[in-house]
Amino acid sequence: MRKRCAYLTMSDFGDFVSDADMSFEPMAELGWTAEMVPWRTPDVDWNDYDLVYICTPWDYQDHVEEFFSVLENVESSSAVLLNRLELVHWNLEKNYLQDLERRGANVVPSLFRDAFDAAEIPSWFEAHQSDRVVVKPLVGANSDHIVVLTQPVEDDVVDELNKAYSARRFFVQPFMQSILDEGEYSTFFFGGDYSHAILKKPKVGDFRSQEEHGAEILSVAAQDALVTTASEVVALVDPEPAYVRADFVRSDDDRFLLMELELIEPSLYFRADPESARRFARALVSAVT
Repeated sequence: MRKRCAYLTMSDFGDFVSDADMSFEPMAELGWTAEMVPWRTPDVDWNDYDLVYICTPWDYQDHVEEFFSVLENVESSSAVLLNRLELVHWNLEKNYLQDLERRGANVVPSLFRDAFDAAEIPSWFEAHQSDRVVVKPLVGANSDHIVVLTQPVEDDVVDELNKAYSARRFFVQPFMQSILDEGEYSTFFFGGDYSHAILKKPKVGDFRSQEEHGAEILSVAAQDALVTTASEVVALVDPEPAYVRADFVRSDDDRFLLMELELIEPSLYFRADPESARRFARALVSAVT
């Protein structure tokens, strides 16, 4: 009997782009039936599945409690949840970057704040020794609520920050010019092994690296230094994730700094590498066998 895998997704993709279905055939070759299941589908019996993969539920950020209730229901069933719930909890808020830095990872410098105070804004530029900084929510995706600041910060921008962060924790990073000059690299690992990489280049006049915002997505042969750095970062994660996307930007001194480590529902860009979907399927199946 073929085993069953539910790919958690959302009901309406809107402008989002996904190629997750490219892994259906490799899963079938390994004896598995994979099917998309919107995560908000009522009355799903997760015991009907052997594996639940957190695939493309890209609307969960505004429904975090409801989303985790679904994951907890999966966890309490006979199905295996990937990535593991403890990793999802750890990866939900971006202060995991602090954990990784303490473990030895080189990350983009970050200041973490629990509450917005306009009087603190000048200190952000001073701390990062930068004339531009970026404010980001601890829980977020698709560049939602991200604000780039330059000095002097106008009153309407302060109002925007107060509206966005009066009840939302956030962090502040220096604006990385290399994102505009070179782009942001995403590296992909399945079962702890490096698979492939892409380069995301924002469109002219924008800084956002998502293709939904017009960024160009390029398949690249990653430099050895990038693969080594990414491998070292992924090795710091315990337990080992079945899949992970690690994003890096180049620093002024030519190091690769971690921008984000995505363990929950990253787009895996199978279309960028013809064998990546098979590598992914093998890692997913190996995690439960």
